[in-house]
Amino acid sequence: MKQTRRGFLTAGALVAAGTLQPGLTRAAAEEKSSKKEKIPHRGNRIAVSTYSFWHFRGKPEGKTSVEGSIDQAAKMGFDGVEILHRQMSGESNDYLQALKRRAIENGVGLTGFSIHQGFVSPDKNKRQKNIDHTLHCIDLAHSMGIPTMRLNTGRWGTVGFDELMKRRGIEPRLPGYTDDDAFKWVIDSIEKCLPHAAKAGVVMGLENHWGLGLTPEGILRIVKALPSPWLQVTLDTGNFLEDPYDKLKMLASRAVLVQAKTYYGGGLWYSLELDYARIARILRKHGYRGYISLEFEGHEEKETAIPKSLALLRKHFS
Repeated sequence: MKQTRRGFLTAGALVAAGTLQPGLTRAAAEEKSSKKEKIPHRGNRIAVSTYSFWHFRGKPEGKTSVEGSIDQAAKMGFDGVEILHRQMSGESNDYLQALKRRAIENGVGLTGFSIHQGFVSPDKNKRQKNIDHTLHCIDLAHSMGIPTMRLNTGRWGTVGFDELMKRRGIEPRLPGYTDDDAFKWVIDSIEKCLPHAAKAGVVMGLENHWGLGLTPEGILRIVKALPSPWLQVTLDTGNFLEDPYDKLKMLASRAVLVQAKTYYGGGLWYSLELDYARIARILRKHGYRGYISLEFEGHEEKETAIPKSLALLRKHFS
């Protein structure tokens, strides 16, 4: 094969630099180099939210504790556990360290902390109460060694949750106020939490979760207004009720944790037919290497539905 002067000189430079063996053409060298530089994609580790064992329905005595959820997650073969704050039975340091020890003994990581708060309110005192709650929960996550914490924007609260689900997540605004007002409240409130998150080493992940988080544009408006590595996105696969894939794609590069919904036995509020092969491709394309955290939200018994959900997520993400 005839080699051009330019190719000969380039190949010579590669030889001189020690990157091309004598006798190799430039094309062969580039092919060899590209093969060497390819890094195989490591499958995502699969966690489970304690919410999967608990939900919000039924009598408290019939619900699984955080401790029991950790035990069951380990027995079922999960790699990590995401803790729902409202499910915890205490907040003392002894309790927090006992949860951390239990996770270590079971060989699972504590991967996320899911809290409830909201900043969509014209009442400054109410917003401050939620800021204080967020700061407190950052401390709880830090004490348990949990690296990321779920945030909500909050919502107008003009309808109850069951009614909100019937409305597909859309709710009326408070009379006399606009979305621009609400975005300012949320951005200002989260900004006050960022220094504490940075000091504690806890990444806040703003979830696509009703309110101003109903659309990817809403989430990105807040995250881009506060350019900090300590504010990213908790990406929930089940909270975009229509045409989810393009919306998930818009947030994938900012995801710090992915919550994956399943609905075996029919959903508690609704069911979605989610294409997890497609979702996995989207996340791989955007370089997501973090945990996939199961949120089982169906009527089937958790003893059968959660292992089926784990198998589904392993198939597509591992």
